[in-house]
Amino acid sequence: MPFYHRLGKIPHKRHTTFKKPDGGYYYEQLFGTIGFDGMSSLLYHNHRPTQVKEVLKSYDVSPKIAVDKNMLSLGIKGFDVKPKEDFLDSRTAVLVNNDCEIVLAAPKKSLREYFYKNADCDELLFVHEGSGTLRTLLGNIPFSYGDYLLIPRGMIYQIDFDTEANRLFIVESHRPMYTPKRYRNWFGQHLEHSPFCERDFRAPSELETHDKKGDFVVKVKKEGMIHEYVYASHPFDVVGWDGYNFPYAFSIHDFEPITGRVHQPPPVHQTFETDAFVVCSFVPRLYDYHPEAVPAPYNHSNIDSDEVLYYVDGDFMSRNNIERGMITLHPAGIPHGPHPGAMERSLGKKLTEELAVMVDTFKPLKVTEAAMQMLNKDYHKSWLE
Repeated sequence: MPFYHRLGKIPHKRHTTFKKPDGGYYYEQLFGTIGFDGMSSLLYHNHRPTQVKEVLKSYDVSPKIAVDKNMLSLGIKGFDVKPKEDFLDSRTAVLVNNDCEIVLAAPKKSLREYFYKNADCDELLFVHEGSGTLRTLLGNIPFSYGDYLLIPRGMIYQIDFDTEANRLFIVESHRPMYTPKRYRNWFGQHLEHSPFCERDFRAPSELETHDKKGDFVVKVKKEGMIHEYVYASHPFDVVGWDGYNFPYAFSIHDFEPITGRVHQPPPVHQTFETDAFVVCSFVPRLYDYHPEAVPAPYNHSNIDSDEVLYYVDGDFMSRNNIERGMITLHPAGIPHGPHPGAMERSLGKKLTEELAVMVDTFKPLKVTEAAMQMLNKDYHKSWLE
């Protein structure tokens, strides 16, 4: 996020000695992106963050691809993903390309037996069901239904769930993920016409600092592999930090929709962006108020991007026979639009209560074997009258 935040105790000047009260020194770490040119934070550890005791094992978690070059509109029944005990085991990739992975997860248990770090990707976790606390080396963030949790690449974290009923929609991004630049001024502050502002974003508020030595397993994801590292000190040993690179939460319920006299295009719903895809939030909103407006979206051709919609809750006015947790994929190259009868049903309506997350990728998405097991096989024919 392009705003400054700090927690705990830090020295007056960066890159200077920072002494412990009982002698010795704290250890500084630059946590940054894009070399030394991107957003970064400075962390101060009780122990050196580099103490690897051993690597237990490495194993492949790359998605198995079923359809490499897809040209069908697909409906995926996301709630067919069965709940699993372990957080990482529960993650099921359904659509992937070289820029991102779209993942569903239904973890039953909190992640406490090990720590996790994605060294390749920023992770955007959307909380469809469940609540709890995201615990990271930069502090903790409580979360609940409707929250986006943006976790920068390289961030070590655990996650606590309040119950066993949890559903997550996850986007792993090989590109840095930001709020849309058209909503920020040249200093990075969100502008007055933005559908959100800095006060809507929840940065870490509680710094969990441990001063422990032992054997601490950190599972690191890199290039489709999980590497199990054993570190000599507790990863959450940061006594203080400051900077711009940190995890944060944003609730979809705090997204303020932009409406108009006639139907507005999908970019008004944009919430996050990279140079390879965008993420949009469709929230309850008033319909268009021109006396002859057609509230349902017009038919449109995805010539340059694949469109993925994850249906969260409410009445999806442009679709027939859509359930909570479903994913639709409308691939680049063919038109799509409202289902038969949806346009007519929308006439005269004043508002919608729909809630959905959209991901538009600029490169085609591959379909995994797991996704093929959850298909509504006739979805591509659902526009027939």
